[in-house]
Amino acid sequence: MDEWISEVRPGMRHSTSRALWPSERGPRVEVQRLDSRFAAYRDAVGLDPALEFHSLRRSYITHLIEDGHDPLFVQQQVGHDHASTTAIYTCVSSDFRTRSLRRVLDATIEAALRPGRTS
Repeated sequence: MDEWISEVRPGMRHSTSRALWPSERGPRVEVQRLDSRFAAYRDAVGLDPALEFHSLRRSYITHLIEDGHDPLFVQQQVGHDHASTTAIYTCVSSDFRTRSLRRVLDATIEAALRPGRTS
């Protein structure tokens, strides 16, 4: 980001704009343009038409969670004020859910069978 802001962006035609990501034709790349380009690429490679540009954000959040990053880190990384918002974006796979459940069940069984357990 520092290199983009200090070296690349100043050389662009619209470098006086406040936009962080100006296009070659104007000061901002509009969301509709990103959406339409994503849809064109998606269709060209035969992906599900339900996928949209915003799916990349959901995917990023999900991969961070599945890779074991702290949920608070993920929440802060994507700029959410509330963990519940981040949870909405998280679409973990059934394999991940199964592995997570397996770890909890294994730990529970191990603790229950541990010598000296009182209950």
